[in-house]
Amino acid sequence: MPPETLTPDRILEATEDVLRRYGPAKATVVDVARALGVSHGSVYRHFGSKAALREAVTDRWLDQSHAELSAVAGTEGPAGPRLRAWLSALFAAKRRKAGGDPELFATYMVLVGENSATVDRHIATMIEQIAGIVEAGVTRGEFATTDPATTARAVWDATSRFHDPAYAADWAQPGIDTAFETVCELVLRGLAGPGR
Repeated sequence: MPPETLTPDRILEATEDVLRRYGPAKATVVDVARALGVSHGSVYRHFGSKAALREAVTDRWLDQSHAELSAVAGTEGPAGPRLRAWLSALFAAKRRKAGGDPELFATYMVLVGENSATVDRHIATMIEQIAGIVEAGVTRGEFATTDPATTARAVWDATSRFHDPAYAADWAQPGIDTAFETVCELVLRGLAGPGR
C-alpha cells in the first residue's frame, strides 16, 4: 500500500498530537516528522519554519470556532435571540476546548501568546460577526445604536469573562451559567435602548 500523501492538514493534525504529548517547549519539527514517518525536510516544504508551523496550528485551532459561529450569526430572525445564541455558542466552544482537552488548551495558550497577529485576526473576525448581528438589529428597529462596529467591540469586551482564555478556570465554577445569562440580558437590554 503506498504511503498516504503528506498534506498540510496531516501535518497540522500530527503537530497537535505532538504538542499534546510534549508541550510547546519540548515539541520539535523532528517530532512531528517522526510521527508522520517522514523527514523533517518534508515538513519544512509545507511550513518554512517551526514558527510558521506553530502559527498555522494556532490559526487552525481558532478557525474551528469561526464556522460554527458564522452559521449562528447568519441565521434569520430577530437579532436579540441571534446574539444570545452566538454568545452561547462561543462560550460553549471555549468551554469544550478548555475542558475536553486541557493539555492541548494549555499548549494553545502558549501558542496564542506567541502569535498575537493570529489572535488579532481571530478577534477581528469575531467582532465582525457580532457587528453583523447588531447591524441587522438596527435595521429591524430592535437595537438603538449608531455605530454597530463600536457597539460590537463593546459587546465583545463586556462578555470577555465567557470567552477570554484568561478566565478559563472560572468556566467550570458554580454559578457561571447564571452569571453568563445575567450579562447577556444586560447587554441585550442595553442594545435595545431606553424604554424598550
